[in-house]
Amino acid sequence: MDPLFFILAGAGALALATSLRILKEYERAVVFRLGRARPTRGPGLIFLVPFGVERMERVSLRIIAMDIPPQDVITRDNVSVKVNAVLYFRVANPRRAILEIEDFLFATSQLAQTTLRSVIGQAELDEVLAEREKFNQILRDIIDQGTDAWGIDVTGVEVKDVDLPNEMKRAIARQAEAERERRAKVINAQGELQAASNLRDAARQLSEYPASLQLRFLQTATEIAAENNSTTLFPLPVELGPMAGLFKGFATAADEAAAAPAPVDERALEGSEGAPQLPRAEAAEDVSEGAGEAEAVTRERDAAG
Repeated sequence: MDPLFFILAGAGALALATSLRILKEYERAVVFRLGRARPTRGPGLIFLVPFGVERMERVSLRIIAMDIPPQDVITRDNVSVKVNAVLYFRVANPRRAILEIEDFLFATSQLAQTTLRSVIGQAELDEVLAEREKFNQILRDIIDQGTDAWGIDVTGVEVKDVDLPNEMKRAIARQAEAERERRAKVINAQGELQAASNLRDAARQLSEYPASLQLRFLQTATEIAAENNSTTLFPLPVELGPMAGLFKGFATAADEAAAAPAPVDERALEGSEGAPQLPRAEAAEDVSEGAGEAEAVTRERDAAG
């Protein structure tokens, strides 16, 4: 056979092998024919003009998760922090992603880092720590607006970590501790107020029904006796119904005895100056009565002896 035939057949097979491409479902091909962009092709089996006439660039349409490296940021209240985040985006227009920007992955990463430093630098530390959802939305809107001309759609931005200096961590810990102590004191004060109110109501109800106080005292005594104590102390005065009247009578008798005047020896006052003098008849009667009593006592003693 003619050798030229074999040469042409081999060249045709090689051209066919190099001109066939298989694209997956999530891939698209941006084709250039002699340097000019052609319509996007794919997915599936596509044919390219061989021998370098047509070339293609593969572009994935899946969502890409890009890690934004930690950025040194000084917040608006002059606190130095390190912030990192993750960016989620996808290529919406493969033709523009290839034609409008040299490397859309690198460009998107740099834009995300710059935007992260700018947005966090305009906020205070407390806002960054407490309002992450707000800053996530702000970052997404700014980055999506910047990458819209490249045919890239940003689906989300999440701030992962805010690394604080050790001094600031200790200050925040002291602040949190002081806040918890304040809450504990307020709760304790509220508990004391409620306890005092309940005690007031209980005292008012017990004063209306004195028998309930006696029952409460007996219950307390029973609880003390159950602990096998050798000594039991009872507070005085004890309001125990009928016994309260007895204690009250003892107290009244003691008060009357203390208030009664002491007896006065009128005979001792006879010789004192300015003292009232008794009549002679009354004095004589007193002396005779005293003598009679003395003699009676002497006779009884002798009889006993």
